[in-house]
Amino acid sequence: MKVAFLVAPAGVEQVELTDPWQAVRDAGGTPRLVSTRPGRVQAFHHLDKADTFEVDQVVKDAEVGEYDALVLPGGVANPDLLRLDHKAVAFVRGFVDAGKPVAAICHAPWTLVEADVVRGRTLTSWPSLRTDIANAGGNWVDEQVSVCTSGPNTLITSRKPDDLKAFDEAFLEEFAKKGAGP
Repeated sequence: MKVAFLVAPAGVEQVELTDPWQAVRDAGGTPRLVSTRPGRVQAFHHLDKADTFEVDQVVKDAEVGEYDALVLPGGVANPDLLRLDHKAVAFVRGFVDAGKPVAAICHAPWTLVEADVVRGRTLTSWPSLRTDIANAGGNWVDEQVSVCTSGPNTLITSRKPDDLKAFDEAFLEEFAKKGAGP
């Protein structure tokens, strides 16, 4: 399983990148860091700078067909910056249109809202996104993990870092069901 992790050049919540990344590796998959610019991305621990990570591929050069699934880590600034990049938004929409599973945690569903892929879908997120998701036609629930199979693809969403264990287990199970698993 080859999984794209889409992040902006700065602002990703480090644990929401590294924990799912390790879960993919532990399951025998190949995670790849995709960003809007080459070089390194700056991760954060809440509002404090954390580590940097090498970008494997720039989104303008990435194709949905290269990957089995997509993970969207959160952080407040990360999805907000991705929403402004047309290629990043199109990349996300491409996974949905291709019927490939997408997993998003915390603030990452903002990118799903921007890609206009939440209408009629049930998902969860950090609580402050509730109104944005509802305004985009989605059904927001306050659950540790939401797995929505209605629509063209499976959306796996989670609320926050405390939910990472459940998030990792849910997305790995769904990735496997969709033929994206090891």
